[in-house]
Amino acid sequence: SSLIFSCNLIFSQNNDISSINRFENGELLEYRLHYGIFNTSYASLNLKKVTLENNSVYHAAGYGTTTGLARLFFKVEDYYDSYFDTNTIAPILFKRNIDEGGYTKNLEIVFDQEKQTAYINNIKEQSKKEVKTESNSQDLISSLYYLRTFFATEDIKENEYFNINMFYDSKNRFFKLQYLGKEVIKTKFGKIECLKFKPTTKRSRIFRGEGSITIWLSNDQNRVPVRLQADLLIGSIKADLNNFDGLVAPLLTKTD
Repeated sequence: SSLIFSCNLIFSQNNDISSINRFENGELLEYRLHYGIFNTSYASLNLKKVTLENNSVYHAAGYGTTTGLARLFFKVEDYYDSYFDTNTIAPILFKRNIDEGGYTKNLEIVFDQEKQTAYINNIKEQSKKEVKTESNSQDLISSLYYLRTFFATEDIKENEYFNINMFYDSKNRFFKLQYLGKEVIKTKFGKIECLKFKPTTKRSRIFRGEGSITIWLSNDQNRVPVRLQADLLIGSIKADLNNFDGLVAPLLTKTD
């Protein structure tokens, strides 16, 4: 389920929200993950405006779990919480509490954007540390909303690359993506024109190698993640949008 959440910067660099509102309080996105013909997992992202230290911020709550027979073989229970600025999408607080087949992690990270410092509380290991962050760093969840908000098709050509500064697992990482242009895909809601991206991935014990992950965002006002696909060493996993609520605009489908 962590699949829902894994060139020059082409994003607006003025640290102010785009003039087009891509999401709002109450947005809910739900996904079904398929491994071959099997429905194996469920994931959701729930966005709400909350008050944190007297400031109004967005809280994106991510949840993922295995379902049905898959749960008997590999139990997953993942919780992600990202609190980020409603204008700049800069993360303020990030929580990750996961159990993936016995592999567990429980972290809380407080971001000080002015000092460019992340304060990491490793709850599982009962340890704390400070790490310097890169300018305009995003956490695992806020990076998705950042991409939806600031990606500008007019500033990039097909097959060009761009970076998102991501702070993940206590490390600064350049999340490099390739923009592959537009593609119409079939979904349960109809045919949807999407913006297609391929993050740079390395071969690992799970992923097949370079270009193993593909992301499709709806090419409409919402820029909703419609599909994610990962090519594994054995087979592939596909996550499809299964349900949604609270979008800022109707999900745009094609009639032809």
